[in-house]
Amino acid sequence: MAYRYNPESAQEGREPDPEAPASQQELRQLPIGELVKQLAQETSTLVRQELQLARAELTQQGKRAGIGVGELGGAGLVGLYALGALTACFIAALAIVLPVWAAALIVAAVYGAIAGVLALVGRRELQQNLPPKTPRTERTIQEDIEWVKTRKS
Repeated sequence: MAYRYNPESAQEGREPDPEAPASQQELRQLPIGELVKQLAQETSTLVRQELQLARAELTQQGKRAGIGVGELGGAGLVGLYALGALTACFIAALAIVLPVWAAALIVAAVYGAIAGVLALVGRRELQQNLPPKTPRTERTIQEDIEWVKTRKS
């Protein structure tokens, strides 16, 4: 006679395993080896079930995140179209006082300057943050190593 606990059946209101002992008294009568074996089996089952639940949750969240990424991509594309329309508007406005080619050149130069500034700022950020540094983690690991060394002595 083995005691088997199934968290799924307990959560869903199903009946417990018919092979399970009816009381704690029956469990107390089982040999220690059998109890340890059952505990290992139940722990293994519980871990597997938790991993399956985590996998299912992550899969569902991943699907939702994928939809969100697609929507962000669509928003970026529409934003790019809006920037194109705005560029045409700037060129048309400047073309009132300048030739069209000069208006387009001025707008392109302004965009180029903005892109250059963004590139310089981004490059500086990358240089400051690559390779990734973890000073607190490195310090705590070193403290752990020192602690272990003092325990060995």
